Amino acid sequence: MDLQRLLSLTRKAMDDYQMIQEGDKIAVGISGGKDSLTLLYAMANLRRFYPKIFSLIAITVDLGYEGFDLTPVKLLCEHLQVEYHIVSTEITKIIFNDKNEASPCSLCAKLRKGALNQKIKELGCNKVAYAHHMDDMIETMVLSMIFEGRFYSFSPVTFLDRMELTVIRPMMYVSEAEVKGFRNKYNLPVVENPCPVDGVTKRQYAKDLVRQINLDHPGAKKRMFTAILDGNIPGWPEKTEHERKGHQ
Repeated sequence: MDLQRLLSLTRKAMDDYQMIQEGDKIAVGISGGKDSLTLLYAMANLRRFYPKIFSLIAITVDLGYEGFDLTPVKLLCEHLQVEYHIVSTEITKIIFNDKNEASPCSLCAKLRKGALNQKIKELGCNKVAYAHHMDDMIETMVLSMIFEGRFYSFSPVTFLDRMELTVIRPMMYVSEAEVKGFRNKYNLPVVENPCPVDGVTKRQYAKDLVRQINLDHPGAKKRMFTAILDGNIPGWPEKTEHERKGHQ
């Protein structure tokens, strides 16, 4: 995937679900992985010509793993002219020392999100952009159906009342395959995930399941995504007239 297609898909999401308003100050959560770096690239470039003026700040929550070097990410932010902040924590020590936690993932996510949101508010941002892509939305739907017994996936736009913060997901129309292609084409400085349980989670199970279904029934993944868009999921914003004319 080239930059033009990435910008086209992210702008479509922004327009379809009115993600951006004039004067927004938007934080981009940067893990160092391919998804968040692709989102950063998209937002930094859209900022130059999007009809509504907005500003960007990139934030990484450092969980405290040894040897987690964010220098390449810092250099990319400088290249893209995006202000960059690193939040140092000892989350790693907390989650792996908690003997009562059956799986460290939920506790880690809770602590990481808390640290990120605290920094976001401290910096005066009113929105945060998450790098969830099309495959993430499909996998969330599958996990919800299997483990919760409901048809659900996270919304393109979510307002967090307690934080007075709006979450947006501009990469919802971008597939994971396209993200991988963009990473390779533009040599994104991906920082390897040092988490010892990466790849052995329920989400990985859903990813493998969706991949197999799509192999057995080509096009199934796209149809699942269409079902999400047309599923009248509670909490989702109204579709605009532009969106009703057809999905990407």
